Amino acid sequence: MLNTQVLLARRPQGKPQADDFQVVESRSPGLQPGQARVKNLYISLDAGFRNWMDEDSGDEVLPAMALGAPVMGLVLGEICESRMPDKPVGELVMARLAWEEYSIVGSGDWLVTLAGEERDRHPLSYHLGVLGDTGMSAYFGLTDIGQPKPGETVLVSAAGGAVGSVAGQIARIMGARVVGFAGSDEKCQRLCAELGYDDAINYKGEGLHAQLARACPEGVDVYFDNVGGPLLEYVLEHINHGARIPFCGAVADYTAQGESAGPRNLFRLVAQCATLKGFMTHMQTERYPEARRQLSEWLSSGQLQAREQIYEGVAQCGIAFSDLFAGNNFGKTVVKVV
Repeated sequence: MLNTQVLLARRPQGKPQADDFQVVESRSPGLQPGQARVKNLYISLDAGFRNWMDEDSGDEVLPAMALGAPVMGLVLGEICESRMPDKPVGELVMARLAWEEYSIVGSGDWLVTLAGEERDRHPLSYHLGVLGDTGMSAYFGLTDIGQPKPGETVLVSAAGGAVGSVAGQIARIMGARVVGFAGSDEKCQRLCAELGYDDAINYKGEGLHAQLARACPEGVDVYFDNVGGPLLEYVLEHINHGARIPFCGAVADYTAQGESAGPRNLFRLVAQCATLKGFMTHMQTERYPEARRQLSEWLSSGQLQAREQIYEGVAQCGIAFSDLFAGNNFGKTVVKVV
């Protein structure tokens, strides 16, 4: 059986480019006992995977991606052939696999099975976005760390991205006033018109301190940070006493060449008795049902809107990933494998 794959052709320098990746066709090998073949249906494009494209970037989560090997990513697929007793043909699974049409999994791989009710209530692609790690990151970051109270101001960076687009809506559901950072005036308008943000700031504009003072006149109580870097430094000058900062990601560091430019005013955390706490969603798998249940209820009631940017064909993965870092996305970026 032929298998279309997207390989890491070269290590990205800064922001990924489409020609950092190579599309090839190969033969998918036969199954060994204890293995199953997955027909991938949707591939999630996540900025965090840029971390593991650099040489010597491996950690306890993933090894560094090898040159000439398929690029790793989060995938939703269907078991199409199985020699695993507990993974029958037709079962839907989510796994950390690769940008390819078919993947082989074994008993030692991390697999999440989608039950019947989860499969049917919402579009399948939602399980890689608003009902997947990105949506649950927004949920855990706000409910566990941010804990916004009615009337407080919540500021979200990368607010038009997969996590940010959900985080701002959850903060609004919790009764907060919500402000988002985005990279264009058009995205700022969409945040307010489509996702219910109270205000938005184009972080590429002039006078960022003045913009923050205008949009957050009573300061920032919760900063949901997906970016880190210099933007965090600006925000720290506007945090209130007792502010909470769920630190979800550091896009500014993913593409930094040389030493990243971190904030120089971390003493503001001390002066304002503020909390900055990092977290990883996959460390809380036992709470996935809780998060999915609540997110699903909000979707069904219309309180939460899902925004997706879907590309067609596995060969589009490299282009979609590059577009993500170029700021050409709004909401969750997904490739539909056809």
